[in-house]
Amino acid sequence: MQRVDLAVIGGGIVGLATAWRLSERFPGESIVVLEKERDVGLHQTGRNSGVLHTGIYYRPGSLKAENCRSGKQAMEDFCREHGIPFEICGKVIVATCEEEIPALEEIERRGRANRVVCRRIDVPTLRDLEPHVRGVTALHVPEAGIVDFRRVAQTLASLLEQQGHQIAKGERVVRLTETADRVTLTTVGGTWQAQWAINCGGLYCDRIALLAGLRPAVRIVPFRGEYYDLVPAARSLCRNLIYPVPDPRFPFLGVHFTRMISGGVECGPNAVLALAREGYRKTTVRPGELVQTLAYPGFWRLIARYWRTGVGEMVRSFSKRAFVGALQHLVPDVTRHVLRPGRAGVRAQAVTRDGRLADDFLLDESERMIHVLNAPSPAATSALNIGRLIAEKLANKRQV
Repeated sequence: MQRVDLAVIGGGIVGLATAWRLSERFPGESIVVLEKERDVGLHQTGRNSGVLHTGIYYRPGSLKAENCRSGKQAMEDFCREHGIPFEICGKVIVATCEEEIPALEEIERRGRANRVVCRRIDVPTLRDLEPHVRGVTALHVPEAGIVDFRRVAQTLASLLEQQGHQIAKGERVVRLTETADRVTLTTVGGTWQAQWAINCGGLYCDRIALLAGLRPAVRIVPFRGEYYDLVPAARSLCRNLIYPVPDPRFPFLGVHFTRMISGGVECGPNAVLALAREGYRKTTVRPGELVQTLAYPGFWRLIARYWRTGVGEMVRSFSKRAFVGALQHLVPDVTRHVLRPGRAGVRAQAVTRDGRLADDFLLDESERMIHVLNAPSPAATSALNIGRLIAEKLANKRQV
C-alpha cells in the first residue's frame, strides 16, 4: 500500500490542473494523480477543438461564467510562462437569417454582463474578417483563442513530477473506501491511501462517485462529436473561428469551423449518443455501459423532450451530404470534396433524472472527497480556475 496526502483521480486537464493548484495551496504535501490510461490527456482533453473560450455564452453568475474569463487569463499566463504556443485569433458568431438575431442579441447581452469584449458587426465587416461566410449580422469576439490542451496537460504532469509528486499511469480505480480520516483507493495495480481525494474522472466521474457511496443527482450520458477536416487547399475558407448562433436550449454550440494551433481547420462537431463512454467510433459498443445509459430514466426523458433535434444530429452523423449542408449555412463554398473525415470526441454530459442537460459545472462532496460531476466546455479553458476552486473547497473542508 502506498500512502500520500492527496489523491486526484483522472489525468485529464481538469485533474492535472487541480493537482497543480493543490500543490500550490498545500506545499509540502504529497500528491498522486491516478490515471487509468498509458498517458495523460487522451480523452476529452486531447479530443476537443482547442479553443480558448471567452465566456460570452454563459449565464451571468454561473460557475462557467465566473471561471471562464479568469481561467482563460490563467491559462494564457501559464502558457507564456512555460513556452506553450497559443494564439488570440478572435471569432465570429454569425446569424445567418433574421430569425436568429434575437438569440444573437441575448449572447451579446450575456457577453457584456460577463465583461467579454464583443461588438456587433455588419455584413461588410464580417466579410473583411471571414470572406467566405454568409450572414446577416454577427458578433466579433476578438479575445477568443486557440491552444493545444493536450500539451498543457503534459506540461502540468511534467511540472508535478519535477516537484516530486506522482503521475501513476495505468491505475484505474476499481474500489473506494472512505473512513473518518482517510480514503483507500484500490486500483488495478495496487492500493493507495490518501487523507483526501478529488474525483476528476471525466466520462466516469459518476461511476467513481457511486464507488464512494455518493448518490449523485446526475448521470453521465456520453455524446460523440464527429468532425471533418478541410483539405489543405481549402483551409482559406476559414481564417480563424466561425460559429453559428447556438440553440439556447442546449449546452452545445452547433457545427462550427475551428482553425487549430497546428495549422489545420476542423469542421463540426455534431452531437449523437455514443454507445460506449469512450465510443469514438460508430461501431464501438460496450454493452454494460449502454445498458446503464438505457436504464437511466433521465435518458428517456431527455429523448422525449428533444427527439426531433436528436434525429437531425443522427442524420448528420450518417450522411455527409447533411453534414455539409449544415456547414454551408455558414460557409456556402464548402463542398463534400473539400472535407475529409477527422477525429471524434466524446463529451461527458451530465443529465438529471428529469431529463435535463446540466448546463453548468457541478461539484459535489462525500466524506473525504470532492467530486467534479459535470465539467464540459469551457472546462479546459477554465481548468486552472476550477483547480483553484477545488483547492479552496478542500481547504474549507479540512477546517470542519
